[in-house]
Amino acid sequence: MTETVDVWAAAAEFDRGTVSEVQAAIEDERKQVLDLFPLEEWAALPLERYALGLDPSGSTMTYCRLMEFGTLHLGSIRGGSAAKHIIYRHNSGEWRLAAPLRGLDPQVAWERLREQFTQALQAAASGDFDAVDDLEVLWYGPTLVTKSLATYFPEHFLPIFATEHLRKFLTLLGGTAESDSSAWRSNRKLLELVRSREEFEGWSGYEVMRFLYGSFNPRSQQRAIWKIAPGERGRLWEECRDGGFICVGWDELGDLGQYQSDRELKDAHDLRWPRGSGGSLTTARRLLAFRDLEAGDRIVANRGVDEVLATGTVTGGYRFAPERPEYSHVVPVSWDLSHAQKLSKPQHGWRSTFAKVSPSLFAQFTAHRPDSTAPASTAPSSIDEQPAPPEEVEAVLDALKRKGQVILHGPPGTGKTRLALSTALALAGRADAINAESAQREAAQTEVLNGDRVHMVTFHPSYGYEDFVEGFKPDLSATGPGLTLALTDGLFHTLCSRASAHPEQTFLLIIDEINRGDLPRIFGELITLLELDKRSLPLALSVSGRRFSVPPNVRVIGTMNTADRSISHLDAAVRRRFAFLPVGPDPDAVSGTIGPLDLAAFFESLNTRIAGHLDADHQIGHAYLLRDGEPIATEDDLAAAFHHEVIPLLEDYCLGRADLLHRILGSLVDEKTGRPALMSSQDLATALASEFTSGDPDPDA
Repeated sequence: MTETVDVWAAAAEFDRGTVSEVQAAIEDERKQVLDLFPLEEWAALPLERYALGLDPSGSTMTYCRLMEFGTLHLGSIRGGSAAKHIIYRHNSGEWRLAAPLRGLDPQVAWERLREQFTQALQAAASGDFDAVDDLEVLWYGPTLVTKSLATYFPEHFLPIFATEHLRKFLTLLGGTAESDSSAWRSNRKLLELVRSREEFEGWSGYEVMRFLYGSFNPRSQQRAIWKIAPGERGRLWEECRDGGFICVGWDELGDLGQYQSDRELKDAHDLRWPRGSGGSLTTARRLLAFRDLEAGDRIVANRGVDEVLATGTVTGGYRFAPERPEYSHVVPVSWDLSHAQKLSKPQHGWRSTFAKVSPSLFAQFTAHRPDSTAPASTAPSSIDEQPAPPEEVEAVLDALKRKGQVILHGPPGTGKTRLALSTALALAGRADAINAESAQREAAQTEVLNGDRVHMVTFHPSYGYEDFVEGFKPDLSATGPGLTLALTDGLFHTLCSRASAHPEQTFLLIIDEINRGDLPRIFGELITLLELDKRSLPLALSVSGRRFSVPPNVRVIGTMNTADRSISHLDAAVRRRFAFLPVGPDPDAVSGTIGPLDLAAFFESLNTRIAGHLDADHQIGHAYLLRDGEPIATEDDLAAAFHHEVIPLLEDYCLGRADLLHRILGSLVDEKTGRPALMSSQDLATALASEFTSGDPDPDA
């Protein structure tokens, strides 16, 4: 196994001295935990010494605060919501409890949790590690529990706590990752595997942790790059630069770690800043993305729409800093001031605090060197040096690995086909082209589709088994009298034959508009062979009687518009054999402004109305507000998109009901006739802003 060999080679080259540099900090943090929360006092530990949220200032060092924010050298459990702590007090004043504790008085719930925590610590002390699995409440806080066990008993556990990371490291080292295994059980299994290898002889758990994350980081997929404004017109920039952090407002929302979902944060936002419609869900999602920034993520600090102040690399996790007079949401950053520059082209989406930055644009920023006339290239030097695929592509790849087939579903215009082609590029070793300029991406797509490993087809009502698998078709090369039929391999049959001849490569079939075909008729008996555990099984084809099997190295991606036909209408046998990944509208893709109109807020508000009056399947995708891959930027483009694409689509959805169209578009159409109001393109932006958006509490807008 090549990947395993690479692990041992990397282990031989790892500089263990990097851990000795922080060994004192590791020992100090562990001593702090043992001094403040000794094992013998756990049985009587009061709730106020355990839980987050009792002290809004954050000055009281509770156990949960210490483990999440005060012991980073012992291993991180930062990111996500406070639900990882099983019980905590929300800033609304209510207690949030894990499912087995709901309905109980907080003190009663705490006594039950404390009892199970104590039992787990006693079991680990006696070496009865299996007993921890019987403590059901602890399953709702796996990272905290595993870090606790590793802190009190470092000889028995590694400082690696995330369940998914443990499974990936187990697989990496040649072990078996069990899907239903607890984090602490997987941790023990990984430790046993490490101890069985002579390459790790004499290593401490912290050296193993640093090596695995440093060389084989499971978070290595290409994450979003964010532009974050340090206050309006960059007024807090000097403070952020000198202090090594980035901060944002919305202080009234309190600690963002207390929110478990974007909807919960949106509701809190709307209570604090009541507004007619638009923008708050997008704001909530951006704030959660800020909260969940991880060490190594890249960001851009800006002033206005045409100046980069610096690029930065995140060095730690989010914290809420109520001691600050303003802008209390803070993330530590190492800044590179050499990338500061004035932009020749304004970025219209940069008027708000947050905006996504494409990898290609970020590459332009980081290539800028004021002391150099020859910008350095940030692109891979060869196809062999590929960047990690973006998160959304990684999700498709994971689904394909797990299931073999996946259907990307969502409203029209959300980029399902683009995502399928991006996955094809990643499988073909061309991840570098996924976020490249349009011409380079299109050239790479053409190259991949013209090869032998990736085929693309669009299903339609007349597409059949004979096109897909096999059938008798006219033989155009026959010279005799009359019509001569010849047995002809279909598209999928041909792809499978090639895949059988090259088992070391992955072959992919992309089926666009998969729900427009009669799937049981098209797939026929092959629907059984799609299951991964039935690959390579021979089956007699119904037309020719030939033996046929689907090789294990074949993958299938289908796309479907939910506005045309919902998933529930698909044949049940088909549904069971495909993983389904939603591809929804992305407000960040249309981040920008046209006059007074915030495109993202308008887009979100319009889709909120559509979902309310129709359903979520009939929302519009962000592609309707893009031109050449960029958000529309002029009044004329806005008018063309709205009148020639959005309104006709909504008229079709509303089936001629003028009243329904009016409820969605409001004053933009006549209530009785459904006719769009006539106005100049310059006035349309103002009218849409009045109808769909209201004052934005974005502190940097």
